[in-house]
Amino acid sequence: MAASARTLLELLLLLILTITFTISINPVILVPGDGGSQITARLNKSASPIVYCEKKTNYYYTLWLDLTQITVAQDCFVDNMRLVYDNVTRKTLDSPGVSIDIPGFGSTPTVEYLDPARERFTTYYYYVVKELVKLGLTRNVSIRGAPYDFRRSPNEFQDYFKNFKSMVEETYKMNNGSRVTIIAHSMGCPTMLYFLNSQTQAWKDKYIKSFITISGVWGGAAKTLRVMASGDNLGIFILKDNIVRKYQRTATSTAWLMPYDTFWKSDEILVSRPGRNYTVKDYKQFFADLNFTIGYEMRKDTENLVKDLRPPGVEVHCIHGINVSTPASFVYGKGFPNVQPTTINGDGDGTVNLQSLHGCLRWSKQQKQPVYHHTLSGADHLKILKNQTLIDLISQIVTKKSKFSKNKLKN
Repeated sequence: MAASARTLLELLLLLILTITFTISINPVILVPGDGGSQITARLNKSASPIVYCEKKTNYYYTLWLDLTQITVAQDCFVDNMRLVYDNVTRKTLDSPGVSIDIPGFGSTPTVEYLDPARERFTTYYYYVVKELVKLGLTRNVSIRGAPYDFRRSPNEFQDYFKNFKSMVEETYKMNNGSRVTIIAHSMGCPTMLYFLNSQTQAWKDKYIKSFITISGVWGGAAKTLRVMASGDNLGIFILKDNIVRKYQRTATSTAWLMPYDTFWKSDEILVSRPGRNYTVKDYKQFFADLNFTIGYEMRKDTENLVKDLRPPGVEVHCIHGINVSTPASFVYGKGFPNVQPTTINGDGDGTVNLQSLHGCLRWSKQQKQPVYHHTLSGADHLKILKNQTLIDLISQIVTKKSKFSKNKLKN
């Protein structure tokens, strides 16, 4: 009898500890980076670039990421993905006859995988979500996704930010008044910085626990200049650079993420070609020489969104890779810009340059909330999301198992 009572007491104690442990973990909202959201499309087009491209569909189909379409039907994909810039409204429109939707706002599947037909090969936040579930959080309740149209930049995200703010408040209520941890990757980091800079300190104090940034593009990335000039096949060898460039140039997010003069010196050469060098001070001429002057207009619309890098006013954990060869400048020969350049590499995470990744360090002396810095040697910009060291680090942060005193930057 005494043994049974003792066993019951132990089980009750274990249950209490489990509940306490679960409640102590703040809910999480996942914000993806450039290319980290699924995009669906419905077509009602009067024309198409190639005769075999579909012009009409009665349903929304996966546009991004469909590995088959992006390789086999490249011209069709690009024509449906591209944006059209309106020089009067300073906004972008979807390609004529294309209706776009970003599925899954508030849930996790569309940020866990990019190609729903090939989940195994296109994981994104999957391993992060898997760990959070193991810790006791629940998909779509205490772990939620906030995908967005990564082709655009924050000056066109009014509806998204309104919905995001509502989701933060809703998630707070759904989880018994527990503040929210925002986890963002890549472009999602400056996107969330823009959002946080737009909120009152009282709102942030009430609803936000911390801001975990992964591979943040705080001051731009040199790689975007090659994207603008000659295109980037995304590492898919059968994808033609000059074809995908037709879409990549129209994305205002590409212009937004070009290197900033607050991170690069005015004499640092980013692009060179026979007879001409380009630095952060030469963007107008750069776009003129590309015969794509709209690109400079897009840059002017976006360059001041987070250029001053105002501190977010919340606890920050800044995480990124280092010691990975990263494009730093590009040397073009004859045929510029319709040839691929020789790439000169520097330090970074393979995509974002080290000085840009370090942008978050500035906040340690600009805000009272703590700023922690964590580096992962050899961690690639995208592959970091499945890096076990990152997964363990996120686990430690959300469960508060470590104070990270050695990683805290001095105010």
